[in-house]
Amino acid sequence: MKTLLLGDICPTEATAPFFREQNISELFGDAVSVFEKRDFIFANLECALTEHEGAILKFGPNLKAPPETAAVLKSLGVSCCGLSNNHVFDYGIKGATDTVRALNEQGIDVTGFGSDYEDARKNYTVTRHGEKICLIAVCEREYSYALDDRMGSRPYDEYDTIEDIRAAKATHDRVIVIYHGGKEFCEYPSPRLLKLCHAMARNGADVVLCQHSHCIGTYEKYGDCHILYGQGNFHFVSAKPHPLEMWRSGMAVEYDTVTHEISFIPVKTEEHGIRLATADEKETMMQAFSKRSQTLLNGEWREGWHAFCQSKKDIYSKAIGNACREESTERDNHFFAHYLDCQAHTDVWRELFPTYNLTNEK
Repeated sequence: MKTLLLGDICPTEATAPFFREQNISELFGDAVSVFEKRDFIFANLECALTEHEGAILKFGPNLKAPPETAAVLKSLGVSCCGLSNNHVFDYGIKGATDTVRALNEQGIDVTGFGSDYEDARKNYTVTRHGEKICLIAVCEREYSYALDDRMGSRPYDEYDTIEDIRAAKATHDRVIVIYHGGKEFCEYPSPRLLKLCHAMARNGADVVLCQHSHCIGTYEKYGDCHILYGQGNFHFVSAKPHPLEMWRSGMAVEYDTVTHEISFIPVKTEEHGIRLATADEKETMMQAFSKRSQTLLNGEWREGWHAFCQSKKDIYSKAIGNACREESTERDNHFFAHYLDCQAHTDVWRELFPTYNLTNEK
């Protein structure tokens, strides 16, 4: 089965009019060719498809897009959208149900979302050409994740998810895991992220793609499993030119389930859409990608991770210092709680504030 696995897709102020008009050429340019001759196409939809105005309380932007976005994805051949991310619940129950409805009306399946935790935990099976492929989409604990008594995205659970991967491998030819997590704008995995991806590989995952970081990270072949720590955006065009070059680059992933071969297609952001990277851009992007990936073999990735955390120390120190005091505001305390809830943020905590046990004599 020839699959295409896409990173974050989110219409923005710059592109929403073109999604509403279903202007494929303006939105995708020559990148439309990546959708051709695919048996199965998966995309992470990083927003709600709704006209609803009831944004939830959260830190960070509330993202939504025109419901017509579903028709655009359908015309491109998208088979299934992953809704396991930190933005699909940005407009509450109404926004989330509108999203599922808009996709289903176009004949697009959804995965990584359900009426409660157990419902969201259901795996997604694709059957083509006599093959049976399982796709498991999970996210870190950041706003959208399902609760025992509320709809939401399928959260990663260190016990349940590993169990689900192992069970899926026993009944499927291949298992693909989409992990929506990792620290935004960090090109290296945290020690926890690397360790959990290795655990997913040992328990049956054939491919693990980490999304959410908005940048291209690193790749390794662990055992027989392909692991990509950071796929970058696929279609997420800033309304204003983004100051970080990494935001404007991403990779579509081709995976052949028969040969077990994987390849990467670099794309770049334009004013109103995306395009394929030019030959020179592709060479530059892939050389940098390969160089970063080599650090996973020699251990230098830890230096990259540590340097990134150090660059964020003031933000995390303020989150601690402003909370749990008599004069702290409700927002101060919620900000601290948010940083404690999400795994990627606790990864940074641990790197910045090591315990005595980690710094005592060795």
